[in-house]
Amino acid sequence: MKKAMTTVKFNGTPEQEAKLDKSVAQWKGIPGAVMPVLQEAQGIYGYLPEEVQRMIALKLEVPFEEVYGVVSFYSQFILNPKGETDFSICLGTACYVKGAGDIVNRISAKLNVQSGTTTTDGKYSLEATRCIGACGLAPIITVNGEVYGRIKDMDEVDQIVKKYTGV
Repeated sequence: MKKAMTTVKFNGTPEQEAKLDKSVAQWKGIPGAVMPVLQEAQGIYGYLPEEVQRMIALKLEVPFEEVYGVVSFYSQFILNPKGETDFSICLGTACYVKGAGDIVNRISAKLNVQSGTTTTDGKYSLEATRCIGACGLAPIITVNGEVYGRIKDMDEVDQIVKKYTGV
């Protein structure tokens, strides 16, 4: 299950809420509206904090539990903001058997951030992801979309982290 812990304070803007209102107006009263409104809201805010989920529930006049149920069920929805530098480690089978779990633990310890969360200063986020479909490159780390594959050892992990953090 996704972690609902947010380490960065939500700071929505009136402009973002106006865009959300426009989306809700388009979908309100249509069966199944929660999913497309959530998709559009994530595009507006970049993630779906509890505050945004509650706004959607209120504006669509559906129970908050319904909105949260959709958000927590589908892996496409993000509950926490991404950091300025976003570390993602594939935990698909090929990556996992080649040590991806240890890579997550190493980066977590180096950045002092748990998987699925962002540091309080918003600089770094860490995500253990499902298979990204590049099993021949296992294990894989992506940093802000840049792919690092065939990670040989923890020294290589440390070098990748240092490239982005200086630490």
